Amino acid sequence: MGSDVFFILIGAVMVLAMHAGFAFLEVGTVRKRAQVNALVKILVDFAASTVAYFFVGYSVAYGVSFLHGASVISGAAEGSPFAGQGYDLVKFFFLLTFAAAIPAIISGGIAERAKFYPQLIATAILVALVYPLFEGMAWNGNFGFQDFMESTFGAKFHDFAGSVVVHAMGGWIALGAVIMLGNRKGRYRADGSSVGMPPSNIIWLALGAWILSVGWFGFNVMSAQKLESVTGLVAVNSLMAMVGGILSALVVGRNDPGFIHNGALAGLVAVCAGSDVMHPVGALATGALAGAMFVWAFNWQQNKLRIDDVLGVWPLHGLCGAMGGILCGVFGLEALGGMGGVTFASQLIGTLIGVGIALTAGFVVYGGLKATIGIRLTEEQEWVGADLAIHKISSTPDEDMRGA
Repeated sequence: MGSDVFFILIGAVMVLAMHAGFAFLEVGTVRKRAQVNALVKILVDFAASTVAYFFVGYSVAYGVSFLHGASVISGAAEGSPFAGQGYDLVKFFFLLTFAAAIPAIISGGIAERAKFYPQLIATAILVALVYPLFEGMAWNGNFGFQDFMESTFGAKFHDFAGSVVVHAMGGWIALGAVIMLGNRKGRYRADGSSVGMPPSNIIWLALGAWILSVGWFGFNVMSAQKLESVTGLVAVNSLMAMVGGILSALVVGRNDPGFIHNGALAGLVAVCAGSDVMHPVGALATGALAGAMFVWAFNWQQNKLRIDDVLGVWPLHGLCGAMGGILCGVFGLEALGGMGGVTFASQLIGTLIGVGIALTAGFVVYGGLKATIGIRLTEEQEWVGADLAIHKISSTPDEDMRGA
């Protein structure tokens, strides 16, 4: 048991480190006036997520409450329903880092113009109620969901590490949030043409992508949750999907460094669902399709749909996550070299259900907050920038002083 505790603890720490990746990816992508806000949002959202998930969300998903004595929840008390050596506590920690990815994903889409405290309220609602609803259905079989999927479509909905449960959920909630929030001032001209707002710092963007990529191997491999269940297939499939995403984004994105670094993430998002059942060649194909999908969908969203999703979180997490959930039912089949135990129909329907819940929640939660307390900075605050308007300091205060 002690080895399992240590194993999943290391996974939790690796995924916790990914939140630094989310932060620096956003820091490098937003304009300079919103860099401090990006760092603060990710950190405070994680804290709010921890409280919401500990007291409400984990119980919604798994029916487990930690409001007992320490000797009980650590498994030390005789007859305790909890596993020994605090295994259930570190399992909570590990799954919390997944839950907290939801607001971290959304943060990139609503960057530069969202109010701070309404976003914290949204985080609490989403992590306490919305995310655990589908998490419990997919990973705990709540409401008879998995029994229905198996009896109707021939197999349970398979999402080993969260292409749909985490990434598609986060990306499709973010789409609703971005639409309710509206575009940044000056993002589009009166005739609808796009005004370029390039990333502020490619170095920080690249660092964020690297931190996320490394931590992802904890995200995926440690989803086994016990040492006896771990498999190197997950690690190699994650690797192959990552490089597939990089190479396809390199070609389709015409050497653009932002697309290349996000291509790695697109591949990793897409392979989460089937990383334990695909052949490495199938994982490579999944990653390549995801990298190309991200580049195409980002340009389509920004230039044709004119939806100002700053980091492209809907294409990256929403669309690539959904595609990964569906492709698990393709490349996971034995006929294509996979482990089997999946069906295309189950993956398609399960993915669509997750997307439907997420998109509805995005409009309901952010629409409700917009109608009551407001979710957007004033035009003056947005012009000054979220850093100064909310936190009263910029990322380079010494330079600001010299400029004054």
